[in-house]
Amino acid sequence: MAKTAEPKTAAAKAAVAKAARGTRSAAETEKIRVALIERRDELKAEHDQTLVEIAELQQHRLTDSAGDDQADTGTKTFEREQEITLANNILERVNQVERALERLDEGGYGWCEKCGNAIPVERLAAFPSATLCVTCKQLEERR
Repeated sequence: MAKTAEPKTAAAKAAVAKAARGTRSAAETEKIRVALIERRDELKAEHDQTLVEIAELQQHRLTDSAGDDQADTGTKTFEREQEITLANNILERVNQVERALERLDEGGYGWCEKCGNAIPVERLAAFPSATLCVTCKQLEERR
């Protein structure tokens, strides 16, 4: 009995999975692209608005700092760091959407970057810039 050789490496498994993939129609691809571009634009606008708000709050803090004690200064610093963290999180989401657009152009959108299996449509509907299937994402989060 002759056995068929199974891929041993992750790259080989991904190549086999990629070869087995179906292709999307141009209309489906364009629909996904439009949705991703809209989401990216929304996030960029949110990021820009957040930066404007941070600048305004910082200006207000500078003019309203007379008589501050150490606790007030600490609170203001903490609040500023939280605001910057929120802005950075939005920017990271923008980068994720841009990466999803790149993957769409390369033909890898909707397929797990680790195992090469299809990412469930439900996951992509909830998180369109997902790059990992549910199983690989769960494994990654456990680490």
